[in-house]
Amino acid sequence: MIPVFYSEKMVVNIASYSPSAGKPREVMASWRGLGVPLCVIEPTPISKDQFYLAHDPEYVDDILACRIANGFGNNSREIAATLPWTSGAMLSASREAIKNGCVAVAPVSGFHHAAYDYAGGYCSLNGLMVASTVLLHEGVVDRVGILDLDMHVGDGTQDILKQLRLKNLVQHYTAGAKWYKPTQAKRFLTLLPSIVEAFAGCDVLIAQLGADPHLDDPLGGWMTTEQLAERDKIVFESARRISLPVGWCLAGGYQTPLRRVLDIHDNTLRACAAAFSDQVERK
Repeated sequence: MIPVFYSEKMVVNIASYSPSAGKPREVMASWRGLGVPLCVIEPTPISKDQFYLAHDPEYVDDILACRIANGFGNNSREIAATLPWTSGAMLSASREAIKNGCVAVAPVSGFHHAAYDYAGGYCSLNGLMVASTVLLHEGVVDRVGILDLDMHVGDGTQDILKQLRLKNLVQHYTAGAKWYKPTQAKRFLTLLPSIVEAFAGCDVLIAQLGADPHLDDPLGGWMTTEQLAERDKIVFESARRISLPVGWCLAGGYQTPLRRVLDIHDNTLRACAAAFSDQVERK
């Protein structure tokens, strides 16, 4: 069974161009219809002290108290209430992947544009870096890998790494910095195994497997459905080959109707199960 860290406390329905605040519920409903065996576990929410490891404490306090605008550009208390749970899901999934030696999932989005002390791009607090810094602080890992395969550059992650001088402890690859043209897709897929294998020195790989690189995504536009499915297969199979545990999340996806985005996330779960189900069952 694939461990999935989910709670209704991660979800809020708001009117926004980005569906990410309400997407976890829709993704879970879709995944439950796939026939993939899942073990659904409630995540442990992030504490303020844990958020402080990755972000400016004053910024964290202001975001959670709704004194400043979040990544959606509003001061919604409902959004603020979900933030400890979405980042908590990412940390919980990363912990579980390390524990079982294989994989775990956080069906959440909205991380990589959140910088050390500012929000943006529908991202308020950076769960990728929160998970990384907590694991490093606790001594659970010596080195973390972040593989960001969203359409867009993980500029918030880059900022936190620079501000906290963590580049020697957190290995970061953001595909959006180099790969964004349809003519690059075949070459990218050819090189992707070596990109994953470059994380071999890490204790865990935190992966964002976004749906927004799809050709039809209004904020994307360089890979087909089949190529995205191949991307995910390569990531999971390459990680398994080098015995690298993977905690992964959803990242972006803006097509409408949402079903088009869900289909891509469904393929990611299928690829995960194909690569890891037999190993997870034995743990």
